[in-house]
Amino acid sequence: MADAIAAGFNMPTADVDLTKECSEIGLGEADILMSVLPIYAGRIPKVALERLSALKGEGQKAVAVVVYGNREFDDGLLETKNTLEGNGFQVVAAAAFIAEHSIVRSIAAGRPDAEDVRIAHKFAQKILENLSETEGVQVPGNEPYVEPKPTPFHPSADENCVNCVLCAENCPVGAIPVDNCSSCNSELCINCLRCVQLCPLHCRSMPAPFMAFITQMLNEKVCGYKNPPVFLSEAPKT
Repeated sequence: MADAIAAGFNMPTADVDLTKECSEIGLGEADILMSVLPIYAGRIPKVALERLSALKGEGQKAVAVVVYGNREFDDGLLETKNTLEGNGFQVVAAAAFIAEHSIVRSIAAGRPDAEDVRIAHKFAQKILENLSETEGVQVPGNEPYVEPKPTPFHPSADENCVNCVLCAENCPVGAIPVDNCSSCNSELCINCLRCVQLCPLHCRSMPAPFMAFITQMLNEKVCGYKNPPVFLSEAPKT
């Protein structure tokens, strides 16, 4: 989704990967920061917001984008907007796009699709059209934020694990020990399931009882095709 929106801006871009530790970057006065973060259980992972806070602004325009698995984005978009504004940026646009659910992958399968990309391009173009005259944007959400319900379940590998360390090297929070990739540090794990998606032998998974529960729960709450909502600021009233 980040690439699709950036393509709509049709200007040079520089990427900052928040799945890794990042340092402060220099931003020009006319630069635009676009933050694209995942929603897990209605909230942004704490580690993502901590790394985002390394990017400091001095009044530059910013775009807050979240991506969620077709249930709800809850307070995540407001949380992102507030973090950016606290970092010194002026958030002039926001959006919540849908992607395949990271746990129950049959939900929103194939998203983002061609329509999502079309909306992403149009979203970027609308931002540019109004950029010089915009003020802050309003987004839905609650304050204080609703606390996510913790889960005792985390991904682990079965006996087919060969300790190739691909999962450990790509875990954004270092929850998988390099010398024992079949395990997982539950204190660090954020259940992003990146390790499950990357495993070349498909031997990492969530526990079966949890998968049965979460699949039933989400199928009851998620219905139909949702269009991504976008929020654009208006020109200040005179």
